[in-house]
Amino acid sequence: MPMFMWEATTKAGEPRRGELEASDEYAVRGALRRQGLRAVLIKEKPKDILEYFAFLQPKIKEKNVVIFARIFSTMINSGLPLVQCLDLLAMQETNKTFAKVIRAVKEDIEGGSTLTDALKKYPNIFDDLFVNLVSAGESGGILDVILSRLSNYMEKAIKLKRKVKGAMTYPISVLVISIAVVALLLIKVIPVFQKMFEDVGGALPLPTQFLVNASQFTRSYFLYMVIAVVGIFYAIKRFYRTERGRVLIDRWVLKAPVFGPLLRKVAVAKFTRTMSTMLSSGVPILEALVIVSKTAGNRIIEHALLETRKSISGGKTIAEPLAESKLFPPMVVQMIAVGEATGAIDVMLGKIADFYDDEVDAAVSAMTSLLEPLMMVFLGGVVGGMLIAMYLPIFKMASVVG
Repeated sequence: MPMFMWEATTKAGEPRRGELEASDEYAVRGALRRQGLRAVLIKEKPKDILEYFAFLQPKIKEKNVVIFARIFSTMINSGLPLVQCLDLLAMQETNKTFAKVIRAVKEDIEGGSTLTDALKKYPNIFDDLFVNLVSAGESGGILDVILSRLSNYMEKAIKLKRKVKGAMTYPISVLVISIAVVALLLIKVIPVFQKMFEDVGGALPLPTQFLVNASQFTRSYFLYMVIAVVGIFYAIKRFYRTERGRVLIDRWVLKAPVFGPLLRKVAVAKFTRTMSTMLSSGVPILEALVIVSKTAGNRIIEHALLETRKSISGGKTIAEPLAESKLFPPMVVQMIAVGEATGAIDVMLGKIADFYDDEVDAAVSAMTSLLEPLMMVFLGGVVGGMLIAMYLPIFKMASVVG
């Protein structure tokens, strides 16, 4: 449907303007009339050429959704009607793609849908957690409180994700630089020394001969090596999409040295934060566990949470199956048990999440402090070793001359 730009006035004569997606001008007038507005000007908005290419449209980021939830909460708390809130949010949204989604949600509500049903149409933007919490807020009449909690939760989840990405960036970047430097030496530098060695004649030292052979192999089969690396990554990616591959890789990730303990702490922080938010918002524990398991990001932890749900359905407490899974630290399990006994499990989960946020910070700092010297030694050892191997024949000739 085309997009129309409109200008109108309220009954008190205050000017209003905005945009509305509708079938024609008469539909826009009808929509404005239902909002108590008198149309002054309505004209079709000229189409942006970029709209014809979906891949050129701006992507909706988590930050956009966080800001949307926070402002939405403030507007509802101020007493503005739901439709008017969405209209204002769409007008001030700088991301055109997200603005279209907000307008579509507003139109669905005007057509009689609930906010929950309207948001369900966009699972890539509003996940199960978001939709279920909004549903709890609508049914409990505390939508502004729920949206505020959601925005706080999402902000902390984004910070947690940034910490993990930051921890992974350094070793990956050093590894990529190491590979690039080694490839450059093997393809461009060593052949120059090889020609010089051939002109001089004589047997080369073993490290130098190994380096020359590696250079010849790399130059001859470089394209095949690149294809093989790309093929391996593609095969791993395809394998990870299967259930068996996902389980095997996720189990290995949790047991990996250095990164495994960090990812376990991240999983605990994410699980406790999400559960705390959902339980404090009135979502039943069994339903909350299903949603939390889907957002775990690790198949082993997801299975453990689903088993926990089955155990709770059979009459057990939440702490017992979590202890049996051996994925969660004893301290976490004991604190959850105390929270269950006192009837304040959502508060206790929030405290655990705060504690493990600090633990993730400390783990990232410790891992970075450990990896920095190790990676520098690795890079220096590889490049230095290659340089020494190249200069060994020169040292040998110098000693013979002497």
